[in-house]
Amino acid sequence: MTETTTNPNKALWEKGDFTRIAATMRESGEQLVGKLGITDGLKVLDLGSGDGTTAVPEAKLGADVLGVDISSPLVAAGNARAEEEGLSNLKFQEGDATDLSDLDDESFDLVVSIFGAMFAPKPFDVAKEMVRVTKPGGRIVMGNWIPNDPTLVAQILKISASYSPPPPDGFISPVKWGVEEDVIERFTAAGVPKEQISCERDTYTFNYAGSPAALVADFRDYYGPTMNAFEAAKANGKDADLQDDLEALFNEQNTTEEGTSIPATFLRVTVRR
Repeated sequence: MTETTTNPNKALWEKGDFTRIAATMRESGEQLVGKLGITDGLKVLDLGSGDGTTAVPEAKLGADVLGVDISSPLVAAGNARAEEEGLSNLKFQEGDATDLSDLDDESFDLVVSIFGAMFAPKPFDVAKEMVRVTKPGGRIVMGNWIPNDPTLVAQILKISASYSPPPPDGFISPVKWGVEEDVIERFTAAGVPKEQISCERDTYTFNYAGSPAALVADFRDYYGPTMNAFEAAKANGKDADLQDDLEALFNEQNTTEEGTSIPATFLRVTVRR
């Protein structure tokens, strides 16, 4: 595949090593999954699954889980985790949230996408595909970062954007998935009645054994959007400024004196099919 035909979203999430960031998200992933009413044999699609932050606990609760992610390295890491955990009811495969044509209509009881499908382009196609593969009577649950929210991830994305070149024409910000009106517009366009769509704010906590500055370094070195921001900042001689801004943010929002624990607010979306 040539440079010009590479899917930019795939390239973004194959940059660095997101498993390093995902390691800070495991505890909250388990807590969130605990709220989903998982039962034995439930057929679950975990979309934008990464290496299994929510897919692994879903499978441990007895669901039959398929994790789909656009990143080949994350799919491989997820399958390695499933094997290590002895979870024969969990597998990962590569796929694009905008086109799930290899998955049958109405084949999942529950579709989960926590900070995953929100980053795919063509949000109306994403909503349509999630609805299509969900069984009648089933559910879709999304976790989406909220634009301009004062907590961690929205601020990381906002600070990073301020050091980056303007996005291309036609770019739709991923954090619009964190706006209730946009969520409703996208799912109603996919055929879901408005009254079957609900949104509420929830909290996700990043827990890390090292200092806030060390966590910033992991985002700088392993998280695609932040890596791109540092490359752009460095080209303008402003990488030290970006480092300072992020370290100030992480220090300010850290809630513990030992290691790092930073809560982040997100929009939890539930769609009843």
